[in-house]
Amino acid sequence: MDGILAVWKPEGWTSHDVVAKVRRLLKLKRVGHTGTLDPMVTGVLPLCLGRSTRVVEYVQERPKAYEAVLRLGIATDTEDLTGEIIERKPVGTLVPSQIEEVLGRFRGTISQVPPMFSAVKVDGKRLYELAREGKTVERKSREVTIHDISLLKADLTGDEPEFTFSVVCSKGTYIRTLCVDIGKALGLPATMAKLTRTMSGGITAEGCLTLEQIAELVETGGLAQHLIPADRAIAHLPYAAVAPHYAQLALRGQKLKLSQAAPESGEWKHGELVRLYETSANGNFLGIFQVDVDTSQVRPVKVFSDSSNA
Repeated sequence: MDGILAVWKPEGWTSHDVVAKVRRLLKLKRVGHTGTLDPMVTGVLPLCLGRSTRVVEYVQERPKAYEAVLRLGIATDTEDLTGEIIERKPVGTLVPSQIEEVLGRFRGTISQVPPMFSAVKVDGKRLYELAREGKTVERKSREVTIHDISLLKADLTGDEPEFTFSVVCSKGTYIRTLCVDIGKALGLPATMAKLTRTMSGGITAEGCLTLEQIAELVETGGLAQHLIPADRAIAHLPYAAVAPHYAQLALRGQKLKLSQAAPESGEWKHGELVRLYETSANGNFLGIFQVDVDTSQVRPVKVFSDSSNA
């Protein structure tokens, strides 16, 4: 079984829990997820099955979208509601226009310091392991990109007001930390109260199945029709095509001359990865190839022939 299975991850499950469950249901070893979600987070979790596990690293590079609920007036050691409260502060009067102005400051490239409760490694040890030992260590900031961020709704009443915002961001963005930083920009402690991933790998909630639905489809034999072709999840890579004769060479893992393939854009860019297809009625996906302008070749990176293990 090959393809991408779009799962709606339930609250309380780790990403690895979901992978293990799907492996058991499908009796399939080659199952890989495309980006870890913490147990409290729900939402889109694309799983790559069989040969499609070869595209995991490329799917992970695509932007992701979330809806987050930010609670003001408190801060926690984990930056979400699973942790201990470490600060409280009265919120005072706040209006949506203030929040919108602050959110706008975060669009573009920003620097984030990974939270102590994260899987980032420092000197060979994961930060969450150090945090559980009561240790805090210096972490290097990293640049991430906020492609879009918008206020969705706000309930600014009570001692701990909340608001919901949507965000589209690059790989490696910590939404918990983003919530804390937004709070700081408002002059208040803040923590993430809830998080839902609404898009990953170009897949949205509408294309997802629950674990219960997957189990039912396995029983009825109808799961295959819900699988997404691997190349759809890497649609951000440029398209190129070759004639059937050259397609056979490509499927054998051979390099092709640039003159033997045609990029959709009309020009080749050195070093870029392309999705290569056969110019036949079926338009078969051949794999991921890399352009080398210096040698006038495209070389195979991941080949998708039936017998290939590349």
